[in-house]
Amino acid sequence: MLTQGETVEAHALRKQGWTISAIARHLGRDRKTVRNYLNGVTEPGVRHRDEDPFEPFAEYVTSRLLEDPHLWAQTLFDELVEMRFKQSYSSLTRQIRDRGLRPVCPQCTTAVNRPNAVIEHPPGEETQWDWLDLPDPPAAWGWGKTAHLLVGTLSCSGRWRGYLAPNTTRPQVIAGLDRITRRLGGVTRNWRFDRMATVCHPSSGELKAEFAAVAKYYGVSVKICPPRSGHRKGVVEGENRSIAQRWWRTLPDELTVEQAQASLDEHCRVRVDTRMRATKDGRSSVLTVAASEPLRRPPAAPYPAVLSEPRKVSRQALVAWRGNQYSVPPELAMGEVTVTERLGDSHIDIATVSGIVIARHRLAAPGTGAQVRDTVHVTALNAAAMAAAANSGDGRPHRNKERIPPGERSRAAAQCLRENNSHTPSRPTAQPIAASDDAVVIDLAAYEAAAQNRNTLG
Repeated sequence: MLTQGETVEAHALRKQGWTISAIARHLGRDRKTVRNYLNGVTEPGVRHRDEDPFEPFAEYVTSRLLEDPHLWAQTLFDELVEMRFKQSYSSLTRQIRDRGLRPVCPQCTTAVNRPNAVIEHPPGEETQWDWLDLPDPPAAWGWGKTAHLLVGTLSCSGRWRGYLAPNTTRPQVIAGLDRITRRLGGVTRNWRFDRMATVCHPSSGELKAEFAAVAKYYGVSVKICPPRSGHRKGVVEGENRSIAQRWWRTLPDELTVEQAQASLDEHCRVRVDTRMRATKDGRSSVLTVAASEPLRRPPAAPYPAVLSEPRKVSRQALVAWRGNQYSVPPELAMGEVTVTERLGDSHIDIATVSGIVIARHRLAAPGTGAQVRDTVHVTALNAAAMAAAANSGDGRPHRNKERIPPGERSRAAAQCLRENNSHTPSRPTAQPIAASDDAVVIDLAAYEAAAQNRNTLG
């Protein structure tokens, strides 16, 4: 590229009769560059830009992102490749970013950045409920890839408690509601839910008849959040991050479900209830604010929901339930059974897979590690164990290198096979020749003497 001064000098030398080669040697430039400047092909100070390969596709990309602001760039790249787009995926994302082609979605902006009304939470007015999914529970729990935690929070004080459950069915919801309500100290006037399928019809928000009976039993009004209005129960949702990061993230693998539940209760007592928060009377702890809430006493017994879960019987014919073990007949050892508990009852039923109840036990205090065994089951288990030991011979397992020759039954079967094979023609085999009186006996000493004489003569 020539400067303005070089361009003026080149034109002057050209008018003086200099050749292009001579001007190029004088200026130290390429002959074609000098020719382009002299012929007006190139102007000084103006850089020639190559054609932008993205420019033909800019209109299509702009229109697609206006139609769908959330369209993945990878999806857009797949569409452009079919239109002979030659650049790479990273070039596409860079062009979208540098040109500002992706617009802001007005609907999402309205949902996130819209003004929110101030919602009053009078003391004793409302309890907010929400399910929190916790990934990767300990494998010993047998809950698969996700554990579920029902969280209930007093809207005024922010005090909350949780209930661990293997699923989110209605019986588990009712069990969690009752346990958390008693842990919080009583019942508020209202219960607020999002569009939980076990509580209401998600499409309409209308309360289901099955849950309406539960609300009547506890004497509460049920409020369902409007669609896409999570801030209506933001108090309970604000605790979910704290639960996941401060408690679940560091939970040891060796804890049982009951021990994990006890750990959560201790976390709430030590960490949650002692938090300081601002009130109109100054700063107070969550526990102090919660103590001033006018809560009604819950019913004497839980709502009679029926919990039913499958269990595997141990080799000792014991079934684990709520941190304790309950006996079953020894015939079900290592088998599958179903444990059923009716909330409020003092016993549990254990049934086979087909639904036949084979044991009923009085409930022990959850998490105490008690073994509740029926005398009949103990006697039958001992008899079965002794019978199994008697049928195993000397009662010890076989060693790897132990010698066990064929027994009487095996020898009898082998004799039958030999007899059957003797009647079928078989390939002749070489038989040893028995020595007789007329047989010639060869004395090898003669060969030895001959060999010695041969060595001597050689």
